[in-house]
Amino acid sequence: MKKLGTGSLVIATHNTGKLKEIQALLDPYGAECLSAGSLGLPEPVETGTTFVENALIKARAAAEGSGLVSLADDSGLSVEALGGRPGVYTADWAERQWFEGDAGRDWFMAMGKVEGMVQAQGPDASRACAFHCVLALAWPDGEHAVYEGIAPGTLTWPPRGEMGFGYDPVFVPQNREQTFAELNPADKHAISHRADAFAKLVADQFS
Repeated sequence: MKKLGTGSLVIATHNTGKLKEIQALLDPYGAECLSAGSLGLPEPVETGTTFVENALIKARAAAEGSGLVSLADDSGLSVEALGGRPGVYTADWAERQWFEGDAGRDWFMAMGKVEGMVQAQGPDASRACAFHCVLALAWPDGEHAVYEGIAPGTLTWPPRGEMGFGYDPVFVPQNREQTFAELNPADKHAISHRADAFAKLVADQFS
C-alpha cells in the first residue's frame, strides 16, 4: 500500500474549521493541507448508504479533481434502538426544510427527534449509541485506504453542556458521566471517534 509523504494533501471539505482541525492533527507528520473549497472543487453528491461509501465518494472526487492525494471523512451517530439510524443521515435529520420549509440546521430539533423515537419504543428501549468516523484516503491513480473510528456511549435527556456541537449534548461517552458537550474540548478530542480514526491512519501511514 502507498504511504503518505510530506507535501500537499487535499482535505475534501469546504469547511475552514474542519481544515484547521485536520491540519493540526497532521502537522507533526509534515503534511501541508489544502481544502477542496480553496481549490474551487465542487462538493460531490453523497449517494452512499454507509459512512465508508460517502467518505470514499468525497475523497475520490477531490483526488480526481486536484490530481493530489486527498483525505475525506464521514461521520455520524448510530442509535441501537433505531436500527443504527440516523447514521449517514445524521446531519439531514437537523435540516429544517424537511419540516418547516426553512433552510438551515436545527440540532435541538434533531436531538428531540432521536429522543422521541427512542421513547416511543417504551421504557425498556436501549439507549446505547455510538459516534462513527470514517477517514478515506484516495490517490489520483485510484488506490485508496479507509480507517474507521468509533466512540461508544449512551443517550441522555435533556441535553447538557454548551461546548459541543451536533448531538454532543445528548451523548455520554462510555465510562464517563459528562456529555461530549460538557467535556473540556481536549478531553473530548482524546476519546472521540475522529481521534480513534486518526490514530489508525497515523499508525498505518506514518509508522
